[in-house]
Amino acid sequence: MLAVCCAIAPAAFQNTISGYTLPMQIRDVHAGDIDEVHALNEASVPHVSSISLEAMQWFADQAHHFRVAILDGKLAGFMIGLRPGLNYARLNYRWFSENYDDFGYVDRVAVAEFAQRRRVASTLYEDFAGRLAGEVSVMTCEVNIRPPNESSMRYHELHGFRRVASQETEGGRKEVPLMEKKL
Repeated sequence: MLAVCCAIAPAAFQNTISGYTLPMQIRDVHAGDIDEVHALNEASVPHVSSISLEAMQWFADQAHHFRVAILDGKLAGFMIGLRPGLNYARLNYRWFSENYDDFGYVDRVAVAEFAQRRRVASTLYEDFAGRLAGEVSVMTCEVNIRPPNESSMRYHELHGFRRVASQETEGGRKEVPLMEKKL
C-alpha cells in the first residue's frame, strides 16, 4: 500500500494563473537581508523609487512593517508598511499623514521576476492587512501612472483600492493616484 501525503497552504490554490504555488515563508526582514532587498528594490525601478542602502536600513530600523517573502529558498519579494508619526519626508506619505488620522501606508512592495504571478504581492498585502487588523480601518498606497505601472494599477483596483486624490512628484516626472482600501 502506497500512501502519499503533502501539506499545501490553503491560499496556494487561490488567484493564481497555474492554480498552484509552493508555500512561501513570510517573515520580518533580517539584517542579513538588507543588501538583497536593496538590490531587488533597485531592479524594480521605476515601479518603485530608487533609494540608497542607508535609506533601506532606515526602513529596517523604523518601519512598522518590513517583511520579506521567501519562495523556493530565495527572496521573492518584500513590503514596507508605515504608520503615521515617522519623520519621513516622502510627499505621498506626508499627504496621507495630513489627511488621515490613522492609516497603514504601503511605502513599497517589490516582487522578483522569478516569483511574478505566484501570489507573492497578494500574500504580502494580506500579511500587512492582518497586522493592521483591529488597529486601523484603512490601508493606503500610491501607484505610478506617469511613468505607467498598469499591472500594479489593475492589481490595486481589483483588490479594493480606490483613488482618493492624485499628485505629481519628482518635479512632475511622476504622477500617482493616492489610494485607499477600507479594512
